[in-house]
Amino acid sequence: MKIAFCGNDNISAYNMSDGLVRNVCFLDALNLVPHVFLLFITFPILFIGWGSQSSKVQIHHNTWLHFPGHNLRWILTFTLLFVHVCEICEGFVSDSKWPTRHLHLFLPAIMGFVAAITSIVYYHNIETSNFPKLLLALFLYWIMAFITKTIKLVRYCQEEFYFGQLRFCITGTMVVLYGLLMAVEINVIRVRKYVFFSSPQKVKPPEDLQDLGVRFLQPFVNLLSKATYWWMNPLIISAHKKPIDLKAIGKLPIAMRALTNYVLADHPNRTPSIWLAMYRAFGRPILLSSTFRYLADLLGFAGPLCISGIIDSLSTNDTKSTKPFLSSRDFLKDNYVLAVLLFLALILQRTFLQASYYVTIETGINLRGALLAMIYNKILRLSTSNLSMGEMTLGQINNLVAIETNQLMWFLFLCPNLWAMPVQIIMGVILLYHLLGKSAVVGAAVILLLAPIQYFIATKLAEAQKSTLDYSTERLKKTNEILKGIKLLKLYAWEHIFCQNVEDTRMKELTSLKTFALYTSLSIFMNAAIPIAAVLAVRMVLGEAQAFASLSLFHILVTPLFLLSTVVRFAVKLEGTLCQVSK
Repeated sequence: MKIAFCGNDNISAYNMSDGLVRNVCFLDALNLVPHVFLLFITFPILFIGWGSQSSKVQIHHNTWLHFPGHNLRWILTFTLLFVHVCEICEGFVSDSKWPTRHLHLFLPAIMGFVAAITSIVYYHNIETSNFPKLLLALFLYWIMAFITKTIKLVRYCQEEFYFGQLRFCITGTMVVLYGLLMAVEINVIRVRKYVFFSSPQKVKPPEDLQDLGVRFLQPFVNLLSKATYWWMNPLIISAHKKPIDLKAIGKLPIAMRALTNYVLADHPNRTPSIWLAMYRAFGRPILLSSTFRYLADLLGFAGPLCISGIIDSLSTNDTKSTKPFLSSRDFLKDNYVLAVLLFLALILQRTFLQASYYVTIETGINLRGALLAMIYNKILRLSTSNLSMGEMTLGQINNLVAIETNQLMWFLFLCPNLWAMPVQIIMGVILLYHLLGKSAVVGAAVILLLAPIQYFIATKLAEAQKSTLDYSTERLKKTNEILKGIKLLKLYAWEHIFCQNVEDTRMKELTSLKTFALYTSLSIFMNAAIPIAAVLAVRMVLGEAQAFASLSLFHILVTPLFLLSTVVRFAVKLEGTLCQVSK
């Protein structure tokens, strides 16, 4: 097959009589210019290793984030990469409809994908070297890419392309992304003043990075390293080679220490309120964690929809469109596209879910540290008369320190579920009704009828766990008494009596453990069996695509219904905990 940039079967592709702007092939060639420019400029700098040798501020970590708009830049770049992938797929599919190869349909998209990866690698090296003047190359690249894509979009508008065509949507999206990236670069110039200003801004490194004892770098690494915890690789490798100690782990950053969180939450001049203190000190991370959880739950529904689309397209023999350019609807009907979207949706869902868990756990630990600091501060201010008159006993203090603060911490762990689960249930029911119609009511009724059984199993599971802990505590107590009085036991030959007593307690503990294991197995079985039972209840009206999609949706619905009772129980217990802490 003959290969040409504009193809060999269309003579008019090389005709410039109507103007350069009206020639599609010329516009595609023009879109290559910014990408080639960036690769030509940045590759020598990356190979020379300027970023690793020109740091003006000497710090012991090369992960200091100091350019404004860092997270926004990474998010926009990842979005740009995804759009480039869609453009490449659209170009290959459109090229397959021509008798000869048209490189202009997909080659600029491939070069744009390579340039986007190069831009973020280049930015990371420049950022870690603290040499912002080299960002001028990126600024010129965003301007050139924005102009060329805008010209292409204007040409599509003149040809009366509409939003239903994928190429028009991709071009318009890229214009927006390049414009936003250009705005990010302008903001960096405005804040850092590294060019066009006589006095550039000097930025000092954070105090944590100047401390050689701080090894926890999560707040300072780039967005990709935060999402994948790549910065922990040296610690994991060293721990694999030899055991590590507290010195190797290092100190916590200042923002994560108990004293810092205590200062954030404590305002002595205001009316004491636990809720107000929690909102003022930890409202932002709780909102961030909830946002991550919402995004993860919404992406979880992409799986059933993609599965339904794949099976539906395999079961029906639709004739492919003969139009030269794909429409958005035809693009989303392709099996390979749906499979890629399913894969990306699962990755993003797990990424957002673990990010939500991380932020929630970190916030809960910080809250517990702040509360412990407050309690200790209050205890040190108490007079001896308070303890002697029974207003505050040692048992109450131990409960506050060991139990009540843990209750608040665990509630914060489950806090995003409290408002994410109702939304997840509502979305699942709406999608089920969309797929099954009125038959979805039968499946939902099966889940609701089996929900009390799940709650009963969960209650028995908690009782078995509590009895196991009680028997374990009793056994340890008796063992400790035997060890303390071993001389007296040997003197009176009472060893067998006390050993039998410990063995009886151990047998009760084992029986409780067996019960706990049995209810755990039943809980796992119910979580797996309820979606299948719901699908079997409506099997008479289901096709293949509806069966697999509804099975996935029923499986999604089971988890929030099972955990909702646990979250509500923690929320009810929280009222008593807050009363105890407020006193």
